[in-house]
Amino acid sequence: MLYTKLLHPPILKALASAGHGSKILLADANYPLSTHTYPHAERVYLNLSPGLLAVTDILAALLTAIPVEAARVMQTDDGSEPPIYTNFRYLLPELELQKVARAAFYDLARQDDVALVIASGEQRLYANLILTIGVVKPE
Repeated sequence: MLYTKLLHPPILKALASAGHGSKILLADANYPLSTHTYPHAERVYLNLSPGLLAVTDILAALLTAIPVEAARVMQTDDGSEPPIYTNFRYLLPELELQKVARAAFYDLARQDDVALVIASGEQRLYANLILTIGVVKPE
């Protein structure tokens, strides 16, 4: 049995294979997963139906298993801030959200350091997040 609240075997396998600096993409229901992600990344589909599962639920579970040193979000075309950013800041209080233009975000998601891509049923707009895995410090 595991101590972590994250129990999904393919996600755990992908995280165990990743390391410091590897990236994880959490994609909302509108994200073009088949064309805008690294093709060799582990893909996990948690988009059961509209609204299930939410990106914030997935993020909360991931944070019980890994350290995160950076978080990038997709910037809106008009520069406004979507409400989902408030939720991200609540879950990642020690990190500054790095805003990235849409095309640049897609480019980051296609890079070979993306180890894991998780599709969600998230319906909130601009709920895409790229996490950089941090370092587990010795005790």
